[in-house]
Amino acid sequence: MFENSKSPAMSYIESFSHSGKPVSDLSRIKRLLGALGDPQDQLRFIHIAGTNGKGSAAQMFAECLMAQGYVTGLFTSPYILEYSDRIRVQGENIKAEDLEEHTRTVKAAVEDLGEEGFSQFEITQCIAFLHFVKCGCDIVVLETGLGGLLDCTNAVTTTQLSVITSVDLDHTAILGDTIREIAAQKAGIIKEGVPVVLSAANPMEAVRVVRDKAAQCRSQLVIPDLRNLQLYECTVFGSSFDYKGRRYSVSMGGAHQVLNAMTVIAGLSLIRERLPVSYENVAKGLERAAIHGRVEVLSREPLTILDGAHNPDGMRALAGVLKHCEVMPVRAVIGMCKDKNISDAVKSLIPYVEKFVTVEGFCDRAEDKDTLASFINDAGGNAAAGEDIMEEIRKLRGENPKGMTLICGSLFLVSYVLGEEDLS
Repeated sequence: MFENSKSPAMSYIESFSHSGKPVSDLSRIKRLLGALGDPQDQLRFIHIAGTNGKGSAAQMFAECLMAQGYVTGLFTSPYILEYSDRIRVQGENIKAEDLEEHTRTVKAAVEDLGEEGFSQFEITQCIAFLHFVKCGCDIVVLETGLGGLLDCTNAVTTTQLSVITSVDLDHTAILGDTIREIAAQKAGIIKEGVPVVLSAANPMEAVRVVRDKAAQCRSQLVIPDLRNLQLYECTVFGSSFDYKGRRYSVSMGGAHQVLNAMTVIAGLSLIRERLPVSYENVAKGLERAAIHGRVEVLSREPLTILDGAHNPDGMRALAGVLKHCEVMPVRAVIGMCKDKNISDAVKSLIPYVEKFVTVEGFCDRAEDKDTLASFINDAGGNAAAGEDIMEEIRKLRGENPKGMTLICGSLFLVSYVLGEEDLS
């Protein structure tokens, strides 16, 4: 992994803080992009914001576009297995030599500007844009980092489609502590005259904010209509459904992935004149799309599921999966970060999880395992602090061979578990 080998590129990128100096506008990232020759102006984007679902939707969009034959770039965060999986073209991570080349270019631009305070995310975004231009991408699927309005990805001006997935309370210290405030940040990616798709089943406060912003920008807004959905099957192994009379399947488990798929279908329909994708290739792309840590089946016997849900909305989606799962009982290894709304998040899982084992040590922001166990117990659950993460997973799998072992609570925990070679 680049992050472990400490290549010159990674050493430089990691010399910047995660958040950088606070910003009140996009002028800082625009100056850096300008020093690089504004590579973003040579690209076209599908721009995605949302509290949850944006990573899954981004992967679905990319697979559909690749199936149609478009050279497709994909920019996501955070990385799961290695830094380079945030920057992909045609499903392939950026190569080490390209990462080094583009990092040198960005470093020179930063030095020429003589400016400090950039974030790792801004540096990474600039590297990605240079790579997408070099690869001749026809379209780039661009996931926001945090929020939307002041997110550095919002410096792009050639957006073909704005996408807003679910809106819920998360990062409240930065984005605001109401649905309305957070929705306003997400809706900040809407551009004048550029069509918008908003995922179904959002809170009405969020719908109103997005609707008002779209009207202000004279942008066509589409919200998929659940009355056009007929669900045939929905399990941890995937779902099949009809939407507007056409059959689709998704390989990622849970009803929330059907909502994400509907968002993608509706979004591609909005831009079919500029970026046509056939029904066959939409169906093919949705079925192919898979992403680590989204109801990921690590094994079927015993059933072991890995999920990165880390906020109330994500945990509700995961609870919906457990509610309809026939494999019981469910026992969970859970680790969460200190900056998350832990109390509200865990409440959704408690009715479906027989026993929680809390863990720490998967990242420097991990909540203390005893504190996390107290949160769960105070909310009515059954939790005890564990020891070694992988040993606790193995123990639960051995104790519960006919049930489900769930590993959940953080994408950092997902990354940690996937970095280990053996669950047995």
